[in-house]
Amino acid sequence: MEQPSQFVQYLAVLMLIGLAIAAPFGMILMSTMLGKRGKRNPTKDIPYECGMIPVGSGGARFSVKFHLVAMLFILFDIEVVFLYPWAVVYKDMLADTATRNMILGSMISFLAILFAGYLYAVQKKAFDWKS
Repeated sequence: MEQPSQFVQYLAVLMLIGLAIAAPFGMILMSTMLGKRGKRNPTKDIPYECGMIPVGSGGARFSVKFHLVAMLFILFDIEVVFLYPWAVVYKDMLADTATRNMILGSMISFLAILFAGYLYAVQKKAFDWKS
C-alpha cells in the first residue's frame, strides 16, 4: 500500500483555513447584498439599541491603579500555580540523588525572583490605591 503524499495529509487543514477566511468575507458580502437599504434613522444610530437619547456620562472611570493591582494579582497568582507541580514531584525527586539539589535550587531561585518582583512592586507603591 502506498503512503499518501504530504499534501494530501494537510488537505483537510488547508480546507479549514480556506473556510475560515472565506466565511467572514462571505457573510459581509451577503449582508451588503441582502441587507436593508434605505434611509437610516439617526436616532437608531446612537450607541444604544433602544434609540434612547443618552443622559449623563457613560459610567464611572476606574483609576489606573485598579488595573495595575489587577495585573499584579494575575501575575502573582499565575506564579503560585507553578508551585503546585513542584510540590507534587518534590518527594519523588528527593529520592534521586542526581536531582535532589537541582530541584531545590531551581525552586529557591524561582521564589527569589518572585520575591524580588514583589519587593519592587511594594517599593513603587503599586499596591497603594490611594496615591
